[in-house]
Amino acid sequence: MKIGQIFRYAAAKDPAPEFVDDYPNFWHATATEGLPRAQLESGINPISASGRGAPVPAVLIGSSPHRRGSDTTPWEDHFDPDSGIVRYFGDSKVNKPTSPNTRGNRTLNRAFALHASSELSDRAAAPPLILFERVARDGKQKGYVAFQGIGLVGAASLVTQVDPKSGLPFTNYRYDIVVLEQCQEHEIFDWSWISARREASQTACDTLRLAPAAWRTYVHEGPGSIPKVRRRAAALRVATREAQLPAPGTTEAEALLEILAFYDGRKHRFEAAAEVVAARVLSGNDSDSYTMGWVSQRGGDGGRDFVGRLDVGSGFAATRLVVLGQAKCEHSATNGRDIARTVARLRRGWIGCYVTTSYFSKPVQMEVIEDEYPLVLIHGKRVTRELLRMQLESGHRSLRSLLEQIDSTYESRLSNRDPTDILHE
Repeated sequence: MKIGQIFRYAAAKDPAPEFVDDYPNFWHATATEGLPRAQLESGINPISASGRGAPVPAVLIGSSPHRRGSDTTPWEDHFDPDSGIVRYFGDSKVNKPTSPNTRGNRTLNRAFALHASSELSDRAAAPPLILFERVARDGKQKGYVAFQGIGLVGAASLVTQVDPKSGLPFTNYRYDIVVLEQCQEHEIFDWSWISARREASQTACDTLRLAPAAWRTYVHEGPGSIPKVRRRAAALRVATREAQLPAPGTTEAEALLEILAFYDGRKHRFEAAAEVVAARVLSGNDSDSYTMGWVSQRGGDGGRDFVGRLDVGSGFAATRLVVLGQAKCEHSATNGRDIARTVARLRRGWIGCYVTTSYFSKPVQMEVIEDEYPLVLIHGKRVTRELLRMQLESGHRSLRSLLEQIDSTYESRLSNRDPTDILHE
């Protein structure tokens, strides 16, 4: 298996054929002779071993982006395997009496306890998480899954979410999953390791010889090695147009069209929404690290559409960076001249952030990477995902309602102050 590889998850569940409908057969790729099938029928799927009482060999994680905001999936997960990050919400729901201690959440909580253990024997027995995301193919929303790597739980926390249908709050677990690198395996994951872990005749330590090198390092060195073994490929990758825009026919594609329609004839007002998206992307897991600044007035922006501040570190060991943002609500590829215009206005200690509803061409990306510009590129797919996720988290019943709320702040945030003023707020 390779990260991003798409498998046919056919209803027949027949492991015999290697390919189904010209796609690799999920049931064939994950088969272990003589043992029950590994499945993705739920979001959190522990697989069984051949012996009673044996450790869980692995947990298959499935995410369904097309179901976000529905009764079955009232949340939105975030998969970024190239940066080694997956943010995954547990299977708690507003109508589950056992929430948040559901079966799936208990499985991941037990896994987290082993992943975070200081005991080598616990880490060796800990189940790897095998990550999959359901994808649309050939006009179908079901029956296809993309492999997104192997990982372990780096952090778990209780959060309050809002059910999009009833508007009622409920408690759920949020898991920050670390995706492990597979450089030494040439980016290929071998399922024989999982099959070996399922055999009662072999201990977890016995099977380590088949594990990816990153997993072996983690087991032997402990949680402190996680930064060393985490996957980081984003800086080396040039994204295709298809990777930067929602797939046609998906919920995300419909949402992007709604965003474009909302700002039609007044594209300059997208700048307020662009900073909201930038704040979420730049702050990552620390929502307090970004300080919202202001939106530049039309005609006097000097090549900047919004100004914010990113705080790095804490206390005495902290610094403040000016964020200079450019926003484009557009259909076509971002023009290289616009990128150059933003970069030209950056000073020492500043970073740029370019937010578009469209995509960045290969030459533009290559220029940013090769010249090492301090510039964050946020494409249309990420814009859409962040706004949809914000809609769920804030309890807005529709994307338009969220956009209207953001737009209502536009006039009050207009200013032409010097960007360095943000450092003193």
